[in-house]
Formats: sequence, structure tokens, C-alpha cells
Amino acid sequence: MSLRIYNTLTRKEEPFQPVEEGKVRMYVCGPTVYADAHIGHAMSAIVFDMVRRYLQFRGYEVTYVTNFTDVDDKIITRANQLGEDPFELAQRYADKYLDHLSDLNILPADEYPRVTNEIGTIIEVIQGLGEEGYAYEVDGSVYFRVDKDPDYGRLSGRNQGDALTGTRVASDERKENVADFALWKAAKTGEPAWDSPWGEGRPGWHIECSAMCLHHLGETIDIHGGGNDLIFPHHENEIAQSESLTGKPFAKVWMHNGMLQLGGEKMSKSLGNLITIDDFLRDHSADALRLLIFSGHYRKPVMYNDETIGAAERSLARLRTVLRPSTGHKSVGEEVDVLREATENARVAFIEAMDADFNTSSALASLFEMVRAVNSARSAGVAGPFFEAAQRTFRDLAGVLGLTLVEEESTARVGMEAKPFVDLLVQIRTDLRAQKQWALADQIRNRLTELSIVLEDTPEGTQWRYEESSS
Repeated sequence: MSLRIYNTLTRKEEPFQPVEEGKVRMYVCGPTVYADAHIGHAMSAIVFDMVRRYLQFRGYEVTYVTNFTDVDDKIITRANQLGEDPFELAQRYADKYLDHLSDLNILPADEYPRVTNEIGTIIEVIQGLGEEGYAYEVDGSVYFRVDKDPDYGRLSGRNQGDALTGTRVASDERKENVADFALWKAAKTGEPAWDSPWGEGRPGWHIECSAMCLHHLGETIDIHGGGNDLIFPHHENEIAQSESLTGKPFAKVWMHNGMLQLGGEKMSKSLGNLITIDDFLRDHSADALRLLIFSGHYRKPVMYNDETIGAAERSLARLRTVLRPSTGHKSVGEEVDVLREATENARVAFIEAMDADFNTSSALASLFEMVRAVNSARSAGVAGPFFEAAQRTFRDLAGVLGLTLVEEESTARVGMEAKPFVDLLVQIRTDLRAQKQWALADQIRNRLTELSIVLEDTPEGTQWRYEESSS
């Protein structure tokens, strides 16, 4: 089975065939850096990190570019509110976002272009559109002629009359057509500006990504990604600009992730219902956020609440049990053969799921099949090369989803010296329960609870964690 990806442009799943065999050029729209990033931003970054990792797993050489919008109306407004230089404000939040990407185990991009470093390219693109009759100037601002592009609206399925919906600025009455959008904005007093053939000004929002793609990846890229809130007008306008300039398809595949929702609404700064990445990572691991996102499909909304993140944390605890070492000595026999077959089947199922438009929920199901197989093998005393190979396969597949499976910090607080003794007590309690010596088993549990060691009995065995008392 070959990889198939849902293409927003054609509204169907298609076999993936890159422009150049074995190589993928991929661009993902990044954040406008004017405030702390929230976990909605993290969702898009995590989704396309997963896509990149799987493409690499399948043998593709991936060039990955994601941008920063570091000059924009929102940045200027925020900087004025704080009495701060807008460039310094944008730099601070961009640096913090890069730190968050590392915290979330997101692979570094090959390039992180910023608008302020791409002004020359942006001006050249606008000039090219003007020469082809797609752009016109009014009092130092430059606009794109939507009427001249007969294919405008094919990504979103919306018509020109909808062109103002979702835009970041009010309409300009000087435009030829209400649907025309700004490529270059004439300078305003107190705002950042650059010299251009039309006078001082700054780029419009949409032109930046077209210019960056052209500069860093070429005229036609393989995958363009972003949140589904960018389909219109941003990505629609990117297509119009880029294809009007080059006469070539801008991107072969358009991918869009769903929104992370809190209380049934999209998480956003404007709604004031956001959880910052800082807030999330104070209480949860990056792995837990990935499991929450990947428990559904990347194109669908993800509901965030105590129940869903709690379920993700419990799933993470189950996954971590696979990596516990074996204490047995059995390296041949029926149990070993069963483990080897289960490992091979899980790997095949994982690939089949991911090939079907990155069906991560089914891919995770194959990992949980491995949890059952490995833990059953461990209980049966299996050890040796096949047991270790199963654990390596599990790590490799989990790594495709960006899961580190690093032990929880709370458990790490117990200390390296104490962990073997806690494990031993947990095993003794398990043995006592098997012998139906409930009173002694409960005594061990109660004593551990007094020591802030919390036990959780699961189908895959008893897990434990350290919880500091709040008293």
C-alpha cells in the first residue's frame, strides 16, 4: 500500500507522488509572534512534525520550512500597548516559541524565514505580479486583482464576494474591487517601514508565504500545511499570488489540521479561552499532548478538557510499561515466537494506518497491541534478543509519532536507589493478589500510599507514580 494524503484542494485522498522522486519540499505556516503561544499553535506544529517524521520513516528526504510573521498589525498594536519596540517584541516571542518547539520534541526546521529578512524577495514578487497585470498601486499601497484570476476560490470553494471574511484589516475604499487584497501597505506614522518602488511601507500578510516558498523551496512544493482556519483567505490568496506569478501549481498537496477546542470553541487569543504552552507543560508532558492529538484524526477538532487529557496521561503510562526490562531468561519457545509475530504484525498495522492519510488513532491501536504482547511476554519470563528487538521496534514506531516515553518527573523524584524497592513491593503485592491474600496486598498498598506512592491497576499490570501531598 502506498501513502495516501487528503488534499484540501481536490477534496479527496490521493496517492502521494512528490515532484522529485524520493524528496519532499514541505512548507508550514508558522505563528505571528506577538504573545505567548498556546497549545492550539502547538497542535499544528505537532501534526506536521508527525507528517515529516513519517515521511522520513518511509525513506523520503524532507526539506521542511516554517516561517515567523514578525511584522504585522497585531505585533504593532501589542508593542504600542507595552511601549516596546515591535522588532524586539517579535524577536522575544519568536525565541520563546523556538524553545517551546524543543520542549515539545518537535524536530528543528531546515529554515525559519522571517518577514523582516525577506523584504527584498517580497518586493520582487510584487513587482513581477505588477508586470503581469495582477497588481496595481494606489497611493503607495499595492493590491492584487482578484478578478484577473479565474480560479480564485477553488481551495476554499468560496467566491470573491466572501473575500473580506476572516481578513485581518478593514476594506480600503480605494481598491478597484472589494475582494482585492493588499500586497504592500503604504507606511503609517510610527509603524515599521521599508523603502520600495511604491514608497515606504511594509508587506501585506498573504504575500510573505508566497515569497518565502519561492525563495527557499522553489516554484512548486510538495506539501503546504497549516491550520484549517488559514484555508480562507490566507492560503487561497497564496495560491492566487504564486500561480499568477509563475504559471505553475504552487503546491501539489494542501494539508490542514483541525482546531484544538476548549469548551467546544476554537482556542484563540481573541476569544480569551487559551491555555499557553507554558501553562500546559507545568502540569503535563509533551507526550501527553501528542497522545491527546493523535487519539483522533489530524483533520478533525480535538477537545481539550480534564477528562481527555487525563485519558491521554493514562494511555501514556500504559505505553511506558513496554520499556521495562525483562527479569526472565527465556529466549526460545512458544512465548518468544508469539512475541516475534505480534511485533511484526504491529509494525505492518502501524504502517498501513499511517499510509491511510496519517490515521494516528489506528497507528496508536497497533502500539497498544504491542503493549499487551510485550508485557505478556515479560510476565511469561521472555528475555533475550527477540524481547529487546520488540522494545526497539516499539521505540521506533512511537518515535514516528514524536513520543519520547521519558519517565514521568514525578516518578523520577523517588530516586534511583528507591525505585527497585518500590518495584519489588509492587510485584509482591501482585503475587499476593494472585494468591488471593487481599489483606496483605492492601497493607502494602496502604503503606505505599502513606509514602506518596500511588498505585494504579491496569489490564497491563500495576503502575505506580509519586504524588506529593498538598497538605
